[in-house]
Amino acid sequence: MASFAHIPLVARMELDILIVGAGLAGGSLACALAASPLRIGMLETRAPRRPEGWDARVYAVSPTNVEFLNRIRAWPHLDHDRIGRVEQMQVFGDDGGELGFSAYDAGLDALAWILEASPLACELWETLRRQPNLTLLCPARPAALSIEADAATVTLEDGRQIRARLIVAADGADSWVRAAAQLAVHTTAYGELGVVANFGCELPHRDTAFQWFRDDGILAWLPLPENRISIVWSTPEAHARDLLAMPGEAFCEKVAAAGKHRLGKLTLLTPPAGFPLRLMQVPQVVAPRVALIGDAAHAIHPLSGHGINLGFQDARVLADLLCALPSHRDCGELVTLRRYARARNEEVRLMQGVTHALNRLFRPRNPLLVALRNRGMQLTDHIPLVRSALVRYAAGLI
Repeated sequence: MASFAHIPLVARMELDILIVGAGLAGGSLACALAASPLRIGMLETRAPRRPEGWDARVYAVSPTNVEFLNRIRAWPHLDHDRIGRVEQMQVFGDDGGELGFSAYDAGLDALAWILEASPLACELWETLRRQPNLTLLCPARPAALSIEADAATVTLEDGRQIRARLIVAADGADSWVRAAAQLAVHTTAYGELGVVANFGCELPHRDTAFQWFRDDGILAWLPLPENRISIVWSTPEAHARDLLAMPGEAFCEKVAAAGKHRLGKLTLLTPPAGFPLRLMQVPQVVAPRVALIGDAAHAIHPLSGHGINLGFQDARVLADLLCALPSHRDCGELVTLRRYARARNEEVRLMQGVTHALNRLFRPRNPLLVALRNRGMQLTDHIPLVRSALVRYAAGLI
C-alpha cells in the first residue's frame, strides 16, 4: 500500500479503478478486489476514527452480508464483544397490531448483527492500508472530473491528476462524483429526522429487537452486548428537535415510556444525534467510466434496517463482475457496468418501495386505515407462510 505521504508527488497517476470514498461500501469493494490484478486507488478526505465509548451510529448487518464481510476478512477481526445479535424481533402497530419474528423458527443463527459504524470503518481502513494492489490517497479532495472514451480523469484540489479506466462513486448521499458525472437524482424528503442514541437497560433484552409504529413516528430498539441498546427514532422534525433539546434524564424517560418500559429504566450512554431522512432514487447508477455504489446510488427509510446491506451487496456484485473479467477486458467499459446496474436494480427498487410504502401506510390517522393496518399485522402473525417470508425479508435473505 502507498499513500501520498509515502509516494513521490507525481503530477499524474495511472490506475485501473479509482474508488472515491472509503466508507463501508467503498472500503468493502476495495477489500473484495484484493486478489485481483487491478491497480486500485482509494480517495478519501480523512481517515476514520473511533469515538470514545460507544458509537451512536449502528447498523443491522444481515446474515448475507456477514458472509460477505467474512469473505473479505473483515468480520473475524472485529471485537465481537461489541456486536449484538438479533435472535427475535417484536413489531407493534399503533392500535394493537403485533408481529413476532424468530431466527430459530427460520433456521437462522440470527436475524441480524448490530454493530457500531466506526469500528467496522476502522477495520476496513486498516485492511486497505496493508493491501498490495491499492494506493490510499488521503487526505485528498477531488475538484474536477473529465471523461474520455478510454478513461476518466479526476483532478485534485492541489492540481494532481488521477487517470483510471473506472471511477467508482462511494462518496455518500451527497456524492461529488454523481454530480460531476451529471447523473440525475430524485429525492423525496420525509420531513423527519432519525434520532439515534445508546442506552444501558435495567432489564435484559434477551437479544430481542423491538419496533413500534407510533403516532409520532417509528421507534426501534436494537440489542447491543450485555444490557445495552441502540435506538433509532424516525420522527417528524419538530418532535425530533424537541427530543434532541431534552436534558439527559428526561430524554431517557421519554424513550423508555415510548417503548412501554419494556426494558425498565434506561441510562444514556451516548448523547443523542439526529440526521435527516429521505428517499433517494438514481435512475441511472452507471455512466461511461462511472459506477455508483452505496448511498451514492440510493437511500431508503431506516425502518427496515437495510440501508448498509444494500451498499454491501452493491460492493459484492460489482467486485464479482470485475474479478471475473478476462485480463484483456476493460474494467470500465459500459457493457460491464450495465450488467452491474441490472443485477442491483430489483433488490434496490424492492427495498425502496417497501420502506416507502410502510412509512406512508403508518402516517395517516384515518380510523378505518388504522384498524385495517393493525388487523393486517394480526392476521400476518397467524399465517406461517407469510410470516416466514417476512422473517427472510427482515434477515435480508430476499
